[in-house]
Amino acid sequence: MSELFDEVDEDVRRDQLKKLWDQYSIYIIAGALLIVAAVGGWRGYQYLEAQKAAEAGAAFDKAVELSEQDKHTEAEAAFNTLAATAPSGYRMMSRLHAAAEVASRDPQAAAKLYDDISTDRSVGTAEQELAKVRAAGLLVDTAGYPNMLQRLESAAAPGATFRHTARELLALSAWRANDTTAARRWLDLIANDGETPPALRSRAEALQALLPPVAKS
Repeated sequence: MSELFDEVDEDVRRDQLKKLWDQYSIYIIAGALLIVAAVGGWRGYQYLEAQKAAEAGAAFDKAVELSEQDKHTEAEAAFNTLAATAPSGYRMMSRLHAAAEVASRDPQAAAKLYDDISTDRSVGTAEQELAKVRAAGLLVDTAGYPNMLQRLESAAAPGATFRHTARELLALSAWRANDTTAARRWLDLIANDGETPPALRSRAEALQALLPPVAKS
């Protein structure tokens, strides 16, 4: 008797599954096709992005070679092309390199390019700070200390990625402006930062020696 009931239950379940399949099979098939298409599309996208990155990497290396061969005009054009068309990582590096190529012929124009990068909110913080420091480095001989301070004070703060270079530029700018108080401020920060690179520390000590002795009260 129990076997008969089992067969009846099996028939009922089979009929229910058939009804469900008849009612929803089109949706099940469509869902499965969508999953297959999505997976295939994602794999295709990944392949195309990897191909673009490889092509951009090769073009970037070629642009670097042009720069190293002192073909700055060609290198600048190559970097500008990459900055406009390459994947995001190469775009950013290419903008920085293009500005460096311009610096070899027009420091003021290069500083403007670096300034544009430093204020671009789509750029990462580290890249913004690097651009800020590079622009200041090009202008340290011509810009006044107040301008340099405005440019670099945030980059010279404790924990900032490029604080060591920013502090050195500020100390040098203050010294050239005969602002010994400001120069000492930055030189002291350099001296008291345990992570200051040895070469930079030596330059700071040499600049410190050029300052007049502190007046005793």
